[in-house]
Amino acid sequence: MLERIHLVIIREVERQGSLTAAAGVLNLTQSALSHTVRKVEQQLGTPVWDREGRSLRLTQAGQYLLALANRLLPQFELAEARMKQYAEGQRGTLRIGMECHPCYQWLLKVVSPYLSRWPDVDVDVKQRFQFGGIGALFGYDIDVLVTPDPLQKQGLRFEPVFDYEQVLVVAEQHRLANARYVKPEQLADEILITYPVETDRLDIYNQFLIPAGVVPRRHKTIETTDIMLQMVASGRGVTALPRWLADEYADRIPVMPVKLGKEGIAKQIFLGTREADASIDYLKAFVELARESDWASSRMRR
Repeated sequence: MLERIHLVIIREVERQGSLTAAAGVLNLTQSALSHTVRKVEQQLGTPVWDREGRSLRLTQAGQYLLALANRLLPQFELAEARMKQYAEGQRGTLRIGMECHPCYQWLLKVVSPYLSRWPDVDVDVKQRFQFGGIGALFGYDIDVLVTPDPLQKQGLRFEPVFDYEQVLVVAEQHRLANARYVKPEQLADEILITYPVETDRLDIYNQFLIPAGVVPRRHKTIETTDIMLQMVASGRGVTALPRWLADEYADRIPVMPVKLGKEGIAKQIFLGTREADASIDYLKAFVELARESDWASSRMRR
């Protein structure tokens, strides 16, 4: 049976030009290498080399095996190097699941320096999960879950990475634009625009409107933040976003953030990971970089 070591020997003998030189490179004695060569030829049923005195010349079968060695051995060697990197936490694909639609701008600020620091790690972002974000973590579909609503489960770990305030966002000319804060009943006649998320997971509903027994005149969903805020700026409705994101867009779109209720709505963004992955260096590095990033907090202080 042809084995990897046989291909290694054939390649090295060809490189070095003799059994003696190849034996030295392979840390074998010449007699041991000669024995292995004879055994290979016996097993294959055909000579690999023609012997001309002390020199060796590859037969047609040997030329085929050399070509095979030159094609396969570099792949083995690369695979072994990659496995070592995986084992040492230096290489992989970091799959990030998003349960926070407005967090993409924040994520970009974290991913950019992360990719620079970890050039052998790829990043993939997933938003839709067959069984929800928690199920995606347990099912190894993702490695990190970005969520404002952690669900504590055995085997998972959630770490807060930044605090933020959820605010109402209205057009600059809206009747509530200059209010110190808005009351739930003031939204009863408004068109509320949100991301396409279940109502019971929207903070403006479960922490503001529903406790007060208020529903907006109409609820519509829009996928993208840019279009959502263009609609708000044109007076087509109001929305609720993190203050840092509202401030970011207010630099270029005529919208205003307004506090939701006298006390406001305080939130946190969490990164969820599997406890079993706690020793993976590139995963730990992402969480640490996200925690250390002051971009969101700096936007919130503006």
